[in-house]
Amino acid sequence: MAHVDLPKFPTRPGYMTEKIQRDYIEAAKAKDLLPAEAHRMADILSLTAPSDVSKPIQFWQLYSVLGQDPIVEIVQSFYQRVFEQDDWFRSVFQRVGGINHHIGTQASMWIDVMGGGPYYHGAEFRLNFHHTHNAMQLMNEKGADLWSKLMLETLDASSHLMADDLRIRTSVNTFLSFFMDKYADDFAFENHSFFGETNPPYKRKLNFMKMTEQAIEALNVLLTNASLKSEFISRNTAETHGLKPNAPTGPGNRFRDKSERPRERIVVWPPSNCQRSKKSPDQLHRFHPFGHVI
Repeated sequence: MAHVDLPKFPTRPGYMTEKIQRDYIEAAKAKDLLPAEAHRMADILSLTAPSDVSKPIQFWQLYSVLGQDPIVEIVQSFYQRVFEQDDWFRSVFQRVGGINHHIGTQASMWIDVMGGGPYYHGAEFRLNFHHTHNAMQLMNEKGADLWSKLMLETLDASSHLMADDLRIRTSVNTFLSFFMDKYADDFAFENHSFFGETNPPYKRKLNFMKMTEQAIEALNVLLTNASLKSEFISRNTAETHGLKPNAPTGPGNRFRDKSERPRERIVVWPPSNCQRSKKSPDQLHRFHPFGHVI
């Protein structure tokens, strides 16, 4: 298991960090990307990326591995592309300010969200004001498609800035995808954005030393029931099709005599439902997971 020494750069919460972190965690929990208790898990809430490279970097941890310079360079490269576009797109940015203005404000917002400290004054209010008053002309499907295309080109051309840790690009993709989904919802347009692979579902390792006896027993029951259910379904499927349970399939395993074929059965799970029934086996053909009639 590979480890890296982190943080490489000191982190601080920004004006937007906590709110965006909370919003993303709720959205990720709804998609089963983060566990239900993610909002209480230290390694997820931390502004320092995990040293264990098998664990994903949350985007508010990016500053701890990137620092300021690569972030500014990526944003600079992006706006150089923006100011080379046709007038319908470029003019929206030009009305607000020159290229250096946009590089400064966008980089400040990224650094603020990514754990670099309070750089983006005004936080979400400022961001929303900018989009509804300055950039409204581009807050639609056409504008979002071109913006996303330019950003994807920028990220692909900036791979050398993220080469130290393969998790960085995936985390940046997650950051951008989250915000584009948010803008699509806020401004009611269809989001076609794609920046590449995003963070996979969070996986936890069980530490039995920290589990209570009740938790271990509950896990044991869960795994036992899952195993019994799997065996029950396997046996019933084999018998229903005239095969010997737990034997390789093939012509030799078919019942040779029709009289040997099992009667049609009603499959019920869990078995306890059958055990509570007062009907005799002749009245109701139900089978225990281990194959005998109950």
